[in-house]
Amino acid sequence: MLLCAMLAAALMYADARFTRMEPVRAQLSTLVAPIQWVVSLPSDVLNWGALALSEQRALVDENRRLREQILTLSHRVQRMASLTAENVRLRELLAATRERDIPYITAELLSLDPDPFTHQMVIDRGRRDGAYVGQPVLDASGLVGQVTATSAYSSRVLLLADASHALPVQINRNGLRFVVQGVGSYDALNVQHAPDTADIREGDLLTTSGLGGRFPAGYPVARVSSVVHDPGEPFARVTAAPVAQLQRSRHFLLLFPPAPPVAPPEGELTAPALEAARAVSGALANEETR
Repeated sequence: MLLCAMLAAALMYADARFTRMEPVRAQLSTLVAPIQWVVSLPSDVLNWGALALSEQRALVDENRRLREQILTLSHRVQRMASLTAENVRLRELLAATRERDIPYITAELLSLDPDPFTHQMVIDRGRRDGAYVGQPVLDASGLVGQVTATSAYSSRVLLLADASHALPVQINRNGLRFVVQGVGSYDALNVQHAPDTADIREGDLLTTSGLGGRFPAGYPVARVSSVVHDPGEPFARVTAAPVAQLQRSRHFLLLFPPAPPVAPPEGELTAPALEAARAVSGALANEETR
């Protein structure tokens, strides 16, 4: 140690007094550069890792926001086909109420039931999030199923494809109502008791009819894939394919019942009712003049 100290002192004195040490110092700096790089490598790796993780976290958060935005927009678009067809066959109803928005929350897939004879899944929303038994579940394409059991932080969902699942639907083109039931396959549903003379065609979109009060009306369920008419049989054999991505979707929407409409103050009429009342009054006045 004493020898090293003396050598270091001598080098410092020579570097301060003589200019010939400049090339030596440059050569020593070149020699020590790899050692400095190796010493600084852990710090550089840590800084690079922190930057990469922060960027990855930002990308993950942005991706999650975009997926939720896609689900939100899909939730609105899904009803457009049904509303367009409904507007074609609208009937003038006295004091008809405006259709209300349906509240919802997003959910993510946790696991699938390994039993090959059942079609169920578990999502990451439970009673603490407001989930309840019978709650409709959708993905970005259409109806997926309904909640059958809930816990504090998760829920079990029965898929449309399960053989024990059935729901009322209607043909979006003409409003004919039927019941579709799962057959234990992800790509097929049976349309129950479709009369042989019913106006149902391949390619028809089946949407929820709203009957039964469990599934709100207007959401796409399946598209008719085949219609077979057997001579002498009262019912046709109709098969439909679910529009939801039952085997691929990982993000879902859980729908809640819409808020009840607010009744107008006593003595006041809604605009449609007021117009109807004026029309009736005008008709009665015309009858009296006759």
